[in-house]
Amino acid sequence: MNAQDAGLIVVGAGPVGLVTAIEARDAGLDVLVVEAREAPIDKACGEGLMPGALRALGRLGVDPEGHDLTGIAYIDPERRVEHRFVGGLGRGVRRTLLQTVLAERAAEVGVRFEHARVVGVEQAGDGVELQLADGKAPLRAPWLVAADGLHSPIRRMLGLEHRPQPEARRRYGIRRHYAVAPWTDLVEVHWSGEVEAYVTPVDAWTVGVAILGPRRIDLEEALAGIRELADRVASAPIASSTRGAGPLLQRTRARTKGRVLLVGDASGYVDALTGEGMRVGFAQARSAVEAVISGDTSRYERAWRVQTRDFRMLTSGLVTAARSPLRSRIVPTAVAQPALFGSIVERLAR
Repeated sequence: MNAQDAGLIVVGAGPVGLVTAIEARDAGLDVLVVEAREAPIDKACGEGLMPGALRALGRLGVDPEGHDLTGIAYIDPERRVEHRFVGGLGRGVRRTLLQTVLAERAAEVGVRFEHARVVGVEQAGDGVELQLADGKAPLRAPWLVAADGLHSPIRRMLGLEHRPQPEARRRYGIRRHYAVAPWTDLVEVHWSGEVEAYVTPVDAWTVGVAILGPRRIDLEEALAGIRELADRVASAPIASSTRGAGPLLQRTRARTKGRVLLVGDASGYVDALTGEGMRVGFAQARSAVEAVISGDTSRYERAWRVQTRDFRMLTSGLVTAARSPLRSRIVPTAVAQPALFGSIVERLAR
């Protein structure tokens, strides 16, 4: 392969891609981030950072503004159960703000950026070459980390996508912000007949509402079915455009191929129901960089399985219950067994 453009190329300037780039710079690599979207980059998500995710950011010198989160509450029309984090606070942070502060930190530590769209990937024995749209010259590096999202083009180019889930089983998300003072310092998860609504305070005057459920979710209709939440936001101005995402389940055949490693949503995703995507993604970013430094991608495959095990098992189990006749028993069971509910929250928050 010809002269290299960087020691590591990261495709995707979302939070996990930027954390990967910062970790790599801290390890002494010359890093180039390639991103086609205009900043700040947004995503339909719950925007709650678990305590473990917040600690991971702090280790990298990143401390985004937001709203402190003290725990998680599950709520249905008749019951409510809460668990307060034992190991420290989480934080609700607007995704656009998180992406902005991470991009600023990446630039501070010497990460370089290229605004371009990747249309092809080729590998030789000693590196990777990216073909770019609009006639731009190819980019070359010994290693590539793909952090290009739920519908990762690089994952597809490499043939690492698993067979998709049947349409009837797919779940989607939709998110909107409301200009209203938060009424709680908890992430509230409201359970109704078909959907779950995540309510996350993101600053002193804004809450985000993310609805998870089947395809073609109508946000207004979903809110109407959650009376307590609908009443709280009924007169509040809408503070953002409505964004959607899905299908949420994305399975992969492997997380590496040659000198390419997949991290974050690109590496596979179960569902947003347990809210720990950032914590898991940041752990993957660190492990991917360690694998690149060692020159052993099998090391990353092993770490990925360990880091995502709880997420995959707990989230898959909860989603299965949410689709079954047991759905109506989820909140009552959590109320009846608060120690079990708390232990699950703590495993996801660490």
